[in-house]
Amino acid sequence: MNRLWIKQARLIDPSSGTDQMGDLLVENGVIAAAGTVPAHSGDCETLDATGLCLAPGLVDMHVHLRDPGFTHKEDILTGCAAAAAGGFTAVACMPNTKPACDSPEVVAEILGRAKAAKARVCPVAAITCGLRGEQRTNLAALREAGAVAVSDDGRPVPNNRLMLETLREAQEQGLCVISHAEDLEIVDGGIMHKGRVSAQLGVKGIDRASEDCNTAAVVALAESSGTRVHIAHVSTSGSVALIRDAKRRGAQVTCETGPHYFTLTDQKLLSRDANFRMNPPLREESDRLAILEGIADGTIDCIATDHAPHAKEEKAVFETAPNGVIGLETSLALCLTHLVRPGIIPLVRLIEMMSLSPARLLGIKAGTLQAGAPADLVLFDPEERWTVDRTRLHGKSENTCFDRMEVTGRVKYTLLGGRFTYRQQDDD
Repeated sequence: MNRLWIKQARLIDPSSGTDQMGDLLVENGVIAAAGTVPAHSGDCETLDATGLCLAPGLVDMHVHLRDPGFTHKEDILTGCAAAAAGGFTAVACMPNTKPACDSPEVVAEILGRAKAAKARVCPVAAITCGLRGEQRTNLAALREAGAVAVSDDGRPVPNNRLMLETLREAQEQGLCVISHAEDLEIVDGGIMHKGRVSAQLGVKGIDRASEDCNTAAVVALAESSGTRVHIAHVSTSGSVALIRDAKRRGAQVTCETGPHYFTLTDQKLLSRDANFRMNPPLREESDRLAILEGIADGTIDCIATDHAPHAKEEKAVFETAPNGVIGLETSLALCLTHLVRPGIIPLVRLIEMMSLSPARLLGIKAGTLQAGAPADLVLFDPEERWTVDRTRLHGKSENTCFDRMEVTGRVKYTLLGGRFTYRQQDDD
């Protein structure tokens, strides 16, 4: 029997609200016991976790692995290597690949390539064929093939009738609908947040109404039909308020945000560095504070990265660069630095937002240290300080907006099914 005994760790289990010292025993890839574990010897490998936190492996419900079709930016294996280095054991990959993930065949191709990956890959399939916003895909067939959610991420579904039909069918199929809340007519070619900074730079901005209007519409569709919807990458104070009010009324609305939205503002774009360009864009200080408030009061359910790799040459020119930044390897540290250390949320709540909540929304087995669960685990030092270095990350691309930032909290080990997929000492 393959055994691993992790000793003297600070156990963080959001499924039970646990935050205590203890041990954890893994047997054949499954958690056998956590808390007080009887001594083992002989055939039992041991790991001294003194000073480390031990939590369920993190789950990112919004990443772009660029595979198939754009593997010069990232592929499934390199993206999952980055995920493992960031403490993630499961990632949900968005469908804007080439071809788009709009058929059972593409879902099967992604899952086939993921068999050798260092994280579990959960395909998010397209709502419409080719992401064109016209003809709906076969949700039942996509679910049968292994899709865990549907989205036209990168573009909103432009037709409210079509979106309403999707919400209803997805409810029947048990699929999460992830909404890219953006009105493209309002965006109208903008490349950053519309405000004083965009005016100073002399570039076309994106009015916050682009996100707020579409959020309101999708919330109304879900609430009126009694269906559930998940709003991706919330970035404005208006969207936070809309979602908060909808939840108070009992609407089945959930949402996520990313670390860049509660740590940075559009002031960063004064540098004309395209690595600070993403979609939705960095907003103003009032929005950043609203995101923090939404995290603190539970309006925002999950932290996702929207990991979006691009090649260095693609990000070279500020005005024409594609939107998107990477984030799998910095997410946990940024959250520990900016959410837990200042006391905005406790550590158990953070792990819930980064593991249990996204796992529940996607309907996958993760987010717990309970006996019988897969031994998908992360061990991290909550006190270690380190400086982000884009040249030492594990994916193919370097387009992080956190390069040279000092953060606190470092992943030391990641395990998938009881097998080590990352050891920080191997990078030293």
